[in-house]
Formats: sequence, structure tokens, C-alpha cells
Amino acid sequence: MIIGIDLGTTNSLAAYFTEEGPKIIPNRLGRRLTPSVVSMDEEEQIYVGDLAVERGLLYPGSTASVFKRDMGSGRKFQLLHKSFTAEELSSFVLRSLKEDAETFLGEPVTEAVISVPAYFNDERRRATKRAGELAGLTVERIISEPTAAAIAYGLYQSQGHMRFLVFDLGGGTFDVSVLERIDSILEVRAVAGDNFLGGEDFTMVLEEMFFEKYPQFSRLTLDSKTLRHIHKQADLCKIGFSADKQSVMECKIGEEMYALTVELSEYEKACEELLDKIRQPVRRSLSDAHIRLSDIDKVVLVGGATKSPVIRRFVSKLFRAIPDTNINPDEAVALGAAIQGAMKERREAIKEVILTDVCPFTLGTEVVREWERGIYENGVFCPIIERNTIIPASRTERLYTVHDGQTKIRVNVLQGESRFAKNNLSLGEMSIEIPKAPAGEESVDVTYTYDINSILEVEVKVVSTGKLLKQVFGGKDLDITPEEIAERFNTLSYLKIHPRDREENKYLLLLGERMYEESIGDKRYLIQEELHKFEQALNSYESAEIERAKEAFRDFLKELEEF
Repeated sequence: MIIGIDLGTTNSLAAYFTEEGPKIIPNRLGRRLTPSVVSMDEEEQIYVGDLAVERGLLYPGSTASVFKRDMGSGRKFQLLHKSFTAEELSSFVLRSLKEDAETFLGEPVTEAVISVPAYFNDERRRATKRAGELAGLTVERIISEPTAAAIAYGLYQSQGHMRFLVFDLGGGTFDVSVLERIDSILEVRAVAGDNFLGGEDFTMVLEEMFFEKYPQFSRLTLDSKTLRHIHKQADLCKIGFSADKQSVMECKIGEEMYALTVELSEYEKACEELLDKIRQPVRRSLSDAHIRLSDIDKVVLVGGATKSPVIRRFVSKLFRAIPDTNINPDEAVALGAAIQGAMKERREAIKEVILTDVCPFTLGTEVVREWERGIYENGVFCPIIERNTIIPASRTERLYTVHDGQTKIRVNVLQGESRFAKNNLSLGEMSIEIPKAPAGEESVDVTYTYDINSILEVEVKVVSTGKLLKQVFGGKDLDITPEEIAERFNTLSYLKIHPRDREENKYLLLLGERMYEESIGDKRYLIQEELHKFEQALNSYESAEIERAKEAFRDFLKELEEF
């Protein structure tokens, strides 16, 4: 059985699929949520979840939390005399969930689908997969949290054409994803987010309000145990707004009790800066998806932080609509991951659906750019696969020599959004020899092919000689052999053919050209306009857009012939 796991910043949980649908797996304490907290005692015994939370209040120096934000960063967390990376700490949480699942299901659990924020880059996704492997799990797939949530809501099963937005605010990360459903295809159109914005930041607002009221205390003078206590009370105060428009934060410092009474309107005003940070990814996702706010049919809330009345009121105002909260926001992602696991097992109870995802960051290379004749700028980023391109995808860019007698072209494989190469993440480098020639006369075609498992194949081909160099990036941490990677990219070879070169599209273009040559006047102008629209769609590489444009152009030509 493949279980679904939501590895969260604040809480984690697992689910499995039954004939009645997906179900949450309770942990050893009978609770549905396991805090993503790890603690270690003097004997190096590891504790996870609620027990670790309680130990953290007493022994803060032996406890770590909110480490998901540092996945793939190499940062070390000190627990007593030992240090751990975020993925090692995450593996303890995953192992705990695995053991709870085995106890509850009464059978070994070795496979899982694990969710990650949509905005996690390749490094963070690979770190999550390594954490699963350290926990003794074969990670069948890393799935984006908004996609998992959409599956849980059954949005792929609803009728008609539908666009919806998943607003996912967890304990430490924020994602917004725009999805579109057409028949049995669930397509992620765009993702955006902030890996350092979540419910913890809204808790910190209350902490700051407490310190403002009692300036005799500060984070610099209080011990870590007291600071943990204050943070916990701030979190309880935040939760209190769900039941009342007023909440009280009570902290015991030394032998004295200190109270802070906060009105919901006052707290909402104090959160304005954080709410403004939420707006930017929302705007960016809609812009990248080429969708207006009014085009969104439904807004779905995911993540524990969305239970806050401040967030719900903000989202309602922002989208001018009441968001959908039919599924517990804490559980939607795990339930969707369990359904994805059942899809991989091809369970009969699951309606067949095609899921498409997008590349969350732009992939490109470093180039020298000529702005004016003889004036060059080094270290410029040249995008090849743009962010939010539907994957799997393949794109080609032709690069030319810039120096007379140049004998090599270096391809620095980069991931990021900055126009300067040095500000983006380098995944590796390739170098290929070329014949000596005057500047600009020799060139290479650089082809990037990216699949759903975050594996990137880079192909560099010298145009004049046909010499070819290939390298795979991102596959070293996956449980597949080089032969299997080669086979996988062989199946994606159709992507390397430009859409205009595919037989059916080529036929329609030739038919349109013939009809243009046979026509005169307004009729010729109409054909030219429609040909241009179809060519633009082909150049977009977007499969859904190409299909729509192909149908429209075919119908246009048919009507023209009948006329």
C-alpha cells in the first residue's frame, strides 16, 4: 500500500485510501496531527511529535521545530551535543508517521507519496525525497501541496470547464496555485509563493505586541525556556480568535503573570504587513497564468493557518467571494496525497485523471549579451524553460560564439529568476568544443528537457558539426538507474520536436498557406490573421493552448472550404 504524507512545517500527518475514500491515519496517541518537532535526550533517544513539544518547553536546547523552511539548505540544528540537517530531522518525523501507519494498518508500509510546497525548488524537493529514504520509505512521487489539495476536493471530478485557485498557508510556507480543469485533465497553470511566510509569522506578531506592552522584557534578556513559553501562549492567543473577537495572552515570567488582551481588529491591523506579503504571490500567479481575478470560479483554503479569521476575512475581501472550506484545511493535502498514491496503484475506485504540473522556477543558462555594437555584458541569465511551464517540457535555445577563434562554449545550467546569472542557483556546468571561426559564425543548440520528477536533461549540439553532448541533472538522488533515466527521456523525445513540425500541425499550416495563395482580397487577409494566431499558439509550446488553437484553425479552414 502507498500512503500519502503531508510533511508540514508545524504539523505532519499521513493518510491511506479505502474503498470509501481517503482516511487519515491516527498517530500512536490517537491524534490526527503529529507536530513536526524533534527532541533528543542525554542518552540520544529521539522523540517526535507531542512528546517532543512538551520536552521543548522544559529543554529548549534539545528540541528543534520549523526546520522544513531549511530543507536543502545544509543548515545545522543543534540538539544537545549533536547537530542535524533539516532533512535528517524530517526523516525522524517521517519514520514516526511510517511506524504509526504500520501499527494502525497492521502491515508493513514501505511506499509513500510526499507533498511539498509548490514553490520548493529542485534542491528542496530532492532533500524531501532523501528524508523519506532515510526514514525507510520508497518515495513514489513528490507532489505539490496545492495539487494534492485539489485532488482531495475532487475538483477533477466536477463537470465542465473550471478555473480555481488553491490558497495554501501553512505553519511556515505560503503557496498559491492556479489550476484549470478541462474534462479529465487537471492542469496546474501557475504557482507562486513564499517559503518564509506562514502561521508562525502571524504568531510572532502577537509576541511583538506582548514585548511592546512589557518593554522590560526582550528576546535578548530572557532565557530560551521562557521564550518558548511566550511563543506557545502567543499561539494559543491566536487560536482564541477563532471563537471570539477578543483573545488573551497570559505569560508567567518568574513568579509573576503578565496578560495581554487583544481585540481582533487590533490584531488584524498589526498583521497588515504580512497580509501585504500575501498579495504579491497571488498577483504573480494570476499574471503568469494569464487569468484575471474574475475568471476564478472557486477559491480553496488549505493549511492550518487559514483557519484564522484574519486570513479568512482577508481572502474573502481579496477574491470577493467566500472560499471553500469543506475539508479540514489541516488534512486536505494528506488526503490528496493518499488519492495520488491510489492512482499510482491504479485502484478501480479512482476515476482516471490526467494531472499536469508546472516547473516552479525558470531554468536557463549564462550568456554574454551584446547590447550595442561592440558593447558586451557578461554573466547575463538566458531563460530556456520559463517558470510555470507545464511539464514535462522541452525547449531549445541557439547560442553563438562571441570571440574570434573561440574553441569552446560553456553551458552553466541555472535555476532562478534573476537577470544576473550569479544570483541564480547553478545546477552544474557543461563544456563542448567547437571549430575555430570568426565571432558569431559558430553556434550550439541547447535543449533543456524537464520531467515531473525534477530531472533535467541538457543536450548541447554543435550546429556546424553535429557533435552532441548530453548530461542529466537532478537524477543522482533518485532511486533509478542511468539506464532508466535514459529510457524515460527517450519516451519524452517527442517533446523535442517543435509543435509546428508535428505532422497534423504541419498539414494545417500547409493547407492554410495553399488557401492563402489561392485567395485574394479580404479572404486572404482573414486567412493570414488565422494563420498568425495558430503560429503564435504553436510557438507557446503550451499543449492546451495548441489544442484549442488547432481546433479553431481547423474549423476556420473547413468553413472556408465549404463557403
